[in-house]
Amino acid sequence: MTNSTVDKPKVAFFDTNPYDRIWFDKLNDKYEFIYFDSKLNEQTARLVSGCRAVCAFVNDDINARTVGIMHKEGVEFLAMRCAGYSNVDFRAAQGKIKIARVPEYSPYAVAEHAMALLLVLNRKVHKAYIRTRDFNFSLTGLIGTDLHGKTAGIIGTGKIGRTFIDVCRGFGLNIIAYDPYPAPDSGIKYVGLDELFRTSDIISLHCPLTESTYHILSREAFDSMKKGVFILNTSRGALIDSSALLDALNDGTVRGAGLDVYEEESDIFFEDHSDKIVRDDVLSLLVSRPNVIITSHQAFLTDEALQNIAAVTLGNLDEFFEGKPLTHEVTYNPKSGGVKEHSTHVKK
Repeated sequence: MTNSTVDKPKVAFFDTNPYDRIWFDKLNDKYEFIYFDSKLNEQTARLVSGCRAVCAFVNDDINARTVGIMHKEGVEFLAMRCAGYSNVDFRAAQGKIKIARVPEYSPYAVAEHAMALLLVLNRKVHKAYIRTRDFNFSLTGLIGTDLHGKTAGIIGTGKIGRTFIDVCRGFGLNIIAYDPYPAPDSGIKYVGLDELFRTSDIISLHCPLTESTYHILSREAFDSMKKGVFILNTSRGALIDSSALLDALNDGTVRGAGLDVYEEESDIFFEDHSDKIVRDDVLSLLVSRPNVIITSHQAFLTDEALQNIAAVTLGNLDEFFEGKPLTHEVTYNPKSGGVKEHSTHVKK
């Protein structure tokens, strides 16, 4: 029986949640996925024995030691089912393991979630929900502000950033943006970071995490911001200096923060810690603030996005096992010490 499970290539699938399996199981008919609840790291890497390919996620710890163990166990391909790859040691993987990613899943999912965070923060919907559950219908302390006519500063104008700009325009917001590589013929008004910090009522992050964007919202950045600004981050946690954000919330510089990511999230997000003490004082203080909403890297989580993630990841696996060029490969660049993305489009 040529189509039996025995004949199918084995793929180790790490950090598995129930929602991950929905579309992978629906769309897959070529591979035997071996699902692991645990994250991929140097302790779990030996579980890949017998697999030529591994499927991993953004919070797996794919350091040099993890790469070395996978290579020794016979892994030749790492399929990242996410856009981000700052958790991968590409230098260690060079010449040993090929790597591909999913460049984007649904820009609408992330952009709409960013606006949801803003609306909930501004109109205190989270507070109203809790009150009315206790039959408390007081409006005291629930004053928001009109978004119409305010200025949104967008940092990063890739597809998600531009989609969020479209959403903001629907609310009558004025748009300014910063990006070292402005989108041509976009009609977007680009400004320097200093002007964006100084004049924005809302600042939303939509850029990748690189050496130049690490803590782009630093203590100095918060010091230069307009009083009462909203901060939104649906990109990467380390774009924000979390301690500096906490201070800016405390002194009133930041009116509210909507965070779908956190710089020390890797051992916290995607798991239930409700019966434990989370030993991260900064996160605990952020969670305690009434003007902070934190979601657990949830912005991508729509049915459409999950379908795209599965479809593109399966396409990446097909290309590898069929010996074809990898459309979405990411490789180490020895000249710059960084990485090179070989594609930025998504297969439909």
